[in-house]
Amino acid sequence: MADGGSVQMSTTAKPTDSDDSGDCRVPVQGYDVHNSGDDGNSGIIEVVATVASLVLLVITLPFSLLFTFKVVQEFERAVIFRLGRLRSGGARGPGVFFVLPCIDTYCKVDLRTVSFDVPPQEVLTKDSVTVSVDAVIYYYIKEPLNAVVRVSNYSHSTRLLAATTLRNVLGTRNLSEILSEREAISHNMQSSLDEATDPWGVKVERVEIKDVRLPVQLQRAMAAEAEAAREARAKVIAAEGEMKASRALKEASDIISESPSALQLRYLQTLNTISAEKNSTIIFPLPLDIISPFLKGFAGPARSE
Repeated sequence: MADGGSVQMSTTAKPTDSDDSGDCRVPVQGYDVHNSGDDGNSGIIEVVATVASLVLLVITLPFSLLFTFKVVQEFERAVIFRLGRLRSGGARGPGVFFVLPCIDTYCKVDLRTVSFDVPPQEVLTKDSVTVSVDAVIYYYIKEPLNAVVRVSNYSHSTRLLAATTLRNVLGTRNLSEILSEREAISHNMQSSLDEATDPWGVKVERVEIKDVRLPVQLQRAMAAEAEAAREARAKVIAAEGEMKASRALKEASDIISESPSALQLRYLQTLNTISAEKNSTIIFPLPLDIISPFLKGFAGPARSE
């Protein structure tokens, strides 16, 4: 089985030419596939080739059974062509199916979810900033017949379409939107890819933006801007703290000035705080009542002047 969910073509023999003129239609998932060729002549050739193949099968028994019975896994489907025409009945599998030697060919399609990385894309954003963005895409085959008949290589086509869609979607966004709205961008990409790949039978499950790389000069400029903004906020916060502290001190001083006992309690609390620490500071408590007459004496001459 090919890597990346690619189609693996297996043949039992080279199919017979059918270049006759005419019109033959085989429905493929709601569509009509038109093949040129005379309907009557093609039908006769197909009958003759089928009979010859059955005769060859009977003659070469039991060795021919090794080439006529094929097996597909639970996660695979087989699309069978007979003389270049899609056989009716849709995709075969899982399990055993039968092909005729020399006239039947078949393709195996993997139905499991496949993921691939979109190579980093250099994108010019809406605000003229060049960024490098890569993503990861998850998809699976919803309609095996369309995946084989409608597109040559659905895996390669999906990869190219994903890279183009990534560039187109990011080109309509600003840098700030790309950095902050990754989920919305991923959803937009998934919708666009799913709509474009639906005729191919491919279902895009999920799109994720892996990384957004900025130029070095832009990174330095953004870092300097962020640092300056942080410093400005720190200065504003420090100034607001100083203002609140000065207001609190003013209110405390007003309260203490109204009650002398409050000042004495504050004095004792300060002594307790200093004595609790292990240091060599020597404190001589001095009652405020002793120095209060001197304070009044100094205050008197000052008022008289």
